[in-house]
Amino acid sequence: MIETSRRGTGVPRRAWFANETAMAIKITYSYTRPGELRKHYLNENDVQTLLGRLPPQVWSRLRTVHFNDRSIGVRRLGYVNQGRREIAICALPPNVSLTRYLVRRSPLQFGAVRGSQWPEGAVRRFMLYDVFLHELGHLQIVEPKASSVRRKFAGHTKAQQFADRWRARLWSQPYEHRDPIHNPPPEMLARLSHGGKRKEGTAEYRTRNSEC
Repeated sequence: MIETSRRGTGVPRRAWFANETAMAIKITYSYTRPGELRKHYLNENDVQTLLGRLPPQVWSRLRTVHFNDRSIGVRRLGYVNQGRREIAICALPPNVSLTRYLVRRSPLQFGAVRGSQWPEGAVRRFMLYDVFLHELGHLQIVEPKASSVRRKFAGHTKAQQFADRWRARLWSQPYEHRDPIHNPPPEMLARLSHGGKRKEGTAEYRTRNSEC
């Protein structure tokens, strides 16, 4: 079971998801009001939907998700804390293109067009199914006996491989949800329905391990 609560609003919120291990994991969400001409593209409901689609063991370390405004313009989209138990997702401008963060991949994968500002749905889809999954990848233990944090947990390359693998798996079958960001964009679905193969490359965007 997952217990979620909102911090900073004075109104606790809980959502429970059953799982076969019957573990109780409390995830706290914190919100920081973004600066002028900035906005949060994701919220706790988006994250809860994604976590509900994943096996509990891949996010069992997660304790807090922060929605803050520490992107330094558009130079950082998300990061994890030193203890690898907290993920931060950064606010962004209302009009933005994130194509710079794609290497050997087309923005069509998320519902955007190269050379243009991204639609809000494309930004949200990328932030949840690429950035958040990437940061979740950093919480995965790859060297259990390692003495240093950097060696013990997944680095950038393995974190991105984790994100690419789970996104491909989650998007391989239609998912019934009123919010379209939880499925590939229509262009991608049309390509897959005609036998096309989804190409996964490496996303290269700045992630920094620092305390929230």
